[in-house]
Amino acid sequence: MLIRFFFLLRAGGVPVSITELLVLLEALKQQVTNYSIDEFYHLSRTCMVKDERHFDRFDRVFGAYFKGVEKVFDALMANIPDEWLRREFTRTLTDEEKAKIEALGGWDKLMETLRKRLEEQKGRHQGGNKWIGTGGTSPFGAHGYNPEGVRIGQEESRNRKAVKVWDQREFRNLDDNLELGTRNIKIALRKLRKFAREGVADQLDIDDTISSTARNAGYLDLKFVPERHNAIKVLLLFDIGGTMDPYIKVCEELFSAARAEFKHLEYYYFHNFVYETVWKDNRRRHAHRTPTHELIRTYGSDYKLVFIGDASMSPYEILQAGGSVEHWNEEAGSIWLNRMKEHWKHCVWLNPERQDRWDYYPSVRITRDLVDGKMFPLTLAGLDQAIKALH
Repeated sequence: MLIRFFFLLRAGGVPVSITELLVLLEALKQQVTNYSIDEFYHLSRTCMVKDERHFDRFDRVFGAYFKGVEKVFDALMANIPDEWLRREFTRTLTDEEKAKIEALGGWDKLMETLRKRLEEQKGRHQGGNKWIGTGGTSPFGAHGYNPEGVRIGQEESRNRKAVKVWDQREFRNLDDNLELGTRNIKIALRKLRKFAREGVADQLDIDDTISSTARNAGYLDLKFVPERHNAIKVLLLFDIGGTMDPYIKVCEELFSAARAEFKHLEYYYFHNFVYETVWKDNRRRHAHRTPTHELIRTYGSDYKLVFIGDASMSPYEILQAGGSVEHWNEEAGSIWLNRMKEHWKHCVWLNPERQDRWDYYPSVRITRDLVDGKMFPLTLAGLDQAIKALH
């Protein structure tokens, strides 16, 4: 079980090695935890994840691997149509297993018995020949044996407590290594490039080396230059949580592409609108915040400022002191946006909401006016327009 989990973690972008797996196995051998999925979740994350940037990737893999069967039980208890259940179960069964189900009395008899077990059973069961569990001879369960049953691959008890741990990710950090669907965004961002050579001269300059060697009567004369980098500086400010949750994927794609294209890239988060502080880490956003004034002092006016948000909120959150839904802001968000716009002359707002819906939201219209009309849809065409506005 853990071997497959190990490979899924690696496939999911968590850089685990065999050392971490051996540490986890040794901890389990020493019975560091009891028979609790909650405790196992925390133990395995401690052993397998060495960088908090990868916590969210671990949670996604852990949830997919250890939570899948709960959906089957939920479906049965919610009285999902039998035909749907039949397709979901039988598509993974061999012809031999289907024949064994018929030997038990057929699909209808099997499902009727399974429903009764679900209604009667109150907890996890190990062994035996009746209840749904592991290691026994019941027709329902996993890691046991019954010649006429259905294999249900449950790997843990159904207390559902740990689901709250790995599923609560509404303010999770964006994954900067997400590559799915980013190629076209990278191509679009390449239009916002200005190359320069900076740093240590450690790259071989072939043309200059050939010329210098020729001038030196054939004696090799190696010439080096600093690596060529994109010199454009970009500051990204992401709206996170709430109405932005449906747009997490496209924001991750943009973030990943930007990290790949720009050497000088900084990013921060805000919720709904910018006020006196922003933050770097959503897990510690209440404890570790960066004053917006410090942001203005730290990053020069040569940075390109890009807001990413749907701008969907109450107009009071933009125009009134105390309008924030999370805290009491002494000054209106519009004041802070104007200060930032005065410092960073090149400023745009990317909106993932469909453009034909913008006029239905007063807050979107207000925000668009505050950025001097430089609000663009978060599409490839919108990126093209935004890049032209940033030049």
